[in-house]
Amino acid sequence: MESKFSIEDSIVKLWGKLDGWLDAIILKLPNIVMAIFIMVLFYFIARGIRKLLRKFLLKRISQQSIQDIIARFVFLTVILIGFFIALGVLELDKVLTSILAGAGVVGLAIGLALQGTLSNTFGGLILSFMPKINIDDFIESDGIKGFVSEISLRNIVVRQPDNNYVIIPNSKFIDGSFKNYSLSERSRIAVKCGIGYESKLQEVEHLVLKIISENFPQKKNESVEFFFTEFGDSSINFMVRFWIDMKGAKQELEARHEAVKLIKHHFDAKDINIPFPIRTLDFGKNRLNMNTHRIKAES
Repeated sequence: MESKFSIEDSIVKLWGKLDGWLDAIILKLPNIVMAIFIMVLFYFIARGIRKLLRKFLLKRISQQSIQDIIARFVFLTVILIGFFIALGVLELDKVLTSILAGAGVVGLAIGLALQGTLSNTFGGLILSFMPKINIDDFIESDGIKGFVSEISLRNIVVRQPDNNYVIIPNSKFIDGSFKNYSLSERSRIAVKCGIGYESKLQEVEHLVLKIISENFPQKKNESVEFFFTEFGDSSINFMVRFWIDMKGAKQELEARHEAVKLIKHHFDAKDINIPFPIRTLDFGKNRLNMNTHRIKAES
């Protein structure tokens, strides 16, 4: 004979389960309180350790990005230790085993799905430990120039001279090449110009060498170099190379600015001509054509 559904029996069974859960919660209440206390305690311990690391140990590391990564890793590690201890207090060892097993499967799936993101993450770790790039360095990568303002696990942030920010994925930055102007205090720049064919070349060479040497002091193993480069359409072109203090684009622009002014001023004083292209427009043929059309119109 089939049993009939009874609301009263269902309610009794439901209350029975709730009563059992309530008893279990009451029995586990000290464990729950202890687990919460452990989590809160380990949170403050993690904060304290992170603070001590930043204040004492990490000061020996020059790169800010490495300091941040180490501090975050230590903080999360301490929190995880507290979490596992709390699960042990709650006697959830089986749950802990399931969590670890599930984390392995989920981690594999996430790794396959987020290959690009993981590539950026590992790229961030590589960048953080690279001695060739630091925060506030002036770099150039793929035509982008600017100061490094942030190196994270996902991307590198470059602040351009016009105060615009460019975000470059770490994987792209690592796979490409970049130039770091801040690695060396001195750099050599070149300024190009042209003189008229009537100019005395030896006099021009001595004058330019004298101008640059007096205004841009060269250090040991450095020198001002002058080269005539080509016979141009209207000028004989030359290039002068010299060393300057440079860790950014502005210093290079300032040096070029000063060198151009000095060369122009001394060339004017010595009547040395700097030719420029001249375009001559001849309207003779056009005028003849206009007169021819006028005669035809009158006839």
